[in-house]
Amino acid sequence: MDYTTHLDHALNTLHDEGRYRTFIDIERRQGQFPHAIWRHPNGEERPITVWCGNDYLGMGQNPEVLAAMHEALDATGAGSGGTRNISGTTVYHKRLEAELADLHGKEAALMFTSAYVANDATLSTLPKLFPGLVILSDELNHASMIEGIRRNGGAKRVFRHNDTDHLRQLLSELPSDAPKLIAFESVYSMDGDFGPIEAICDLADEFGALTYIDEVHAVGMYGPRGAGVAERDRLMHRVDIINGTLAKAYGVMGGYIATSAKMADAIRSYAPGFIFTTSLPPAIAAGAAKSVEVLKRSSQLREAHQTQAKTLKMRLKGLGLPLIDHGSHIVPVHVGNPVKCKMLSDRLLEDHGIYVQPINFPTVPRGTERLRFTPSPVHGPDEINQLISALDALWSQCALNRAELTG
Repeated sequence: MDYTTHLDHALNTLHDEGRYRTFIDIERRQGQFPHAIWRHPNGEERPITVWCGNDYLGMGQNPEVLAAMHEALDATGAGSGGTRNISGTTVYHKRLEAELADLHGKEAALMFTSAYVANDATLSTLPKLFPGLVILSDELNHASMIEGIRRNGGAKRVFRHNDTDHLRQLLSELPSDAPKLIAFESVYSMDGDFGPIEAICDLADEFGALTYIDEVHAVGMYGPRGAGVAERDRLMHRVDIINGTLAKAYGVMGGYIATSAKMADAIRSYAPGFIFTTSLPPAIAAGAAKSVEVLKRSSQLREAHQTQAKTLKMRLKGLGLPLIDHGSHIVPVHVGNPVKCKMLSDRLLEDHGIYVQPINFPTVPRGTERLRFTPSPVHGPDEINQLISALDALWSQCALNRAELTG
């Protein structure tokens, strides 16, 4: 076996299809977000504006968050020292879980090292707790949800995206006494559309199913206290398990589920992804808890963020660019060609100091390649003007379609 030849073939395939991903070496500088420094491959340091980050509200630079992290770091040191079961539970971890349970109006919350791990560990563990469980999953769910469902050894059914009629059909085909769980998202990150939470909860009540919602692109961003779309729509009490992240709107790191005390206790006790993983460093937990607390107190950043997203969408539509607009803060612009998508990303970075990563297959289906912009409250008029001017010129150079998409 010539292993090197196989590796060359796999990598060359990505290059040929325009799907090879490269790391962009950037240095975030405290207090200057969304501006950063790009370390060019030729050794130069160039100023850039980041337009594709997940630090949606700039909380990774928030002074209260940084102060909380410094305090915990000075008090405890760098790492937690172990798993949650073996010396890795501190007052900072307990405080964060209490903040998250309160945020979502649930009895308990359980921390993981990422929302990916939280999804994977929880969904792969649930069939151990409910033998014969059938998980009904939206076809556009996150890869972490798909992986967790695949690994759980139980039965699954996939319903067409946001199609509650198809979901009803699948539910009606299952035995009435079979345990069931419906897994879906509140905001789907590639198109920015919303899941029909109320309709899914109605079906869950009708057919006796549990509900599991992924709110990673919504926590911190929607609702009076930032608990997500389910809070905005006053539906949190109808969802059994809520998955969220601390690495996007909250600007730190980690993931979690919020649920009943018994459910959290069972997942904690049975999920290998929780049991055998070193817990988050106390400083990370402290910063995340402070970020959650800050965003509970005020909706000012959320409101400013929505204004900036609407402004950017309006400007893009004014150019006739094919914007996919479902009303959320996600701003995807359809390109439809992997090579041109990568070319646009490269030219924006090299020529204009604008960093936006191309989104290609397998993250999105072939033919739907796109640039996905994530505006923040600190992307002001100057940054938006620069982006619009650059996109207008490059769109013409690449001879791309300007017919508007709406979804």
